[in-house]
Amino acid sequence: MVLPEGFAIPPWYFTVVLLLGVAGVGALLWAIDPPVTDRTVLAFTPWMMFGSTLYVLGRDPISAFPEPIAPLFEAPSVYVTTAILAGFIWIVANILHAGGLYRSIPRFVGICGTAFLSVFATAAIMTGIESGTFAPFWPVVAVVITGIVTAIGWLALSLWATEVAAITGLTGALVCFAQVLDGTSTAIGYDVLGAGEQVPLSTAVLELAGSLPTAEYIGAGWLFVLVKLTLALVVVWLFADLVRDRPRAGRIALGFVAAVGLGPGVHNLLLFTISG
Repeated sequence: MVLPEGFAIPPWYFTVVLLLGVAGVGALLWAIDPPVTDRTVLAFTPWMMFGSTLYVLGRDPISAFPEPIAPLFEAPSVYVTTAILAGFIWIVANILHAGGLYRSIPRFVGICGTAFLSVFATAAIMTGIESGTFAPFWPVVAVVITGIVTAIGWLALSLWATEVAAITGLTGALVCFAQVLDGTSTAIGYDVLGAGEQVPLSTAVLELAGSLPTAEYIGAGWLFVLVKLTLALVVVWLFADLVRDRPRAGRIALGFVAAVGLGPGVHNLLLFTISG
C-alpha cells in the first residue's frame, strides 16, 4: 500500500458519472487532437492547484460542499472532477480558436484556471482569517526554499545534461519545482508544524532521516526534499528522449508527473495557511 490514507472510491453512481465524463472529454480531445507545447503544460498549472484547493475545501473543518455531492470532492475523485472540467475548458478553447474567436489556446485555459483557483483559494483563505487560524509564514518560507532548491537543481542539470534541459524546457523545470514543493511542504509540516505524513513511502523516508544523527540538528525533512529533487531530475532525464521524439506524449507524461507533485504540495501549503 503506497497510496495516502483517506483515498476512497466514491459511490457507484458517482464513479459511473466520473468515468463517463473522463471518457467523453477524452474522446473529444482525441478527435480534436490539440497541440501540446510547454505553454500548454504551464497553462494547466492553475488547474493542478485548483484540484488541491477543492480538496481542502471539502475536508474538515471546512466541508464547504453539500453532502449529496461531497464525494466528488474527496480524494481521488476531486482530481478526476478537476480533470474533467479542465479538459472541457481545453475543448472550448480549441473551438474558440478554430472559429477565430480567440487567438491563444493555452492563454484561455490558463486564464480560466487562474480564475477558478483565485475564487476558491480566496474562499479557503477567508475561512482561516475568520477562524483566527490564518498563518502564512511557513507556507511562504516553503515556496522560497522550493524556488532556491529548484534553481540549484535545474542549473546542475543544465550544466551536466544540457541537451536534456533544452529538450524538456519549461515542462521539465515545472516537474522539478512541483516535486520539490511537495517535498519542502512535507518537510516543514513534519519538522516544524508537527503534521503527520499519510503516504507510507514518504513516511519511511522521513523515519529513516529521523534515525540519523543529524536529525537532532537539521530535522528529518531534508532527506525527503533531496529524494524528491533527485527523482524529479531522473524522471526529466528519462523522458527527454520521449519529448524529443514524441513531443505531445512526452509533455503530457511530464505534465502528469508535475501534477502529482504540485497537487499535494499546494494542498499542504493551503492547509497549513488556513489551519495555523
